[in-house]
Amino acid sequence: MDTGDVFDPNCPTRVVLDRIGDKWSVLVLLSLSDGPMRFTALRDRIGGVTPKVLTQTLRTMEHDGLISRKIFAEVPPRVEYALTDLGGSLHGPIAVVATWAEQNVSKILESRELSA
Repeated sequence: MDTGDVFDPNCPTRVVLDRIGDKWSVLVLLSLSDGPMRFTALRDRIGGVTPKVLTQTLRTMEHDGLISRKIFAEVPPRVEYALTDLGGSLHGPIAVVATWAEQNVSKILESRELSA
């Protein structure tokens, strides 16, 4: 299967949408677009994510082929995460959505206040 159909409930593209719709995955992807990072640097850059959730997110993204994990044989061991080509191809669309969110957050918060 080369392409999917997001409106087909049995199509695995919905799993992909779940991944790219997850805020932690989006923030990891945007953070790694500047280059490889270590776990602590990622956690600090993202802010508000627990180590457990970040670990789960990184494992899932690695499993999905969006990021790579490189272990350096040093003492203590050093691990870096980086975008794969597939993950890098997702940066453009995600960056557009992130910019839209930053530009429109005040309008959305205002609308929430009016409807509350």
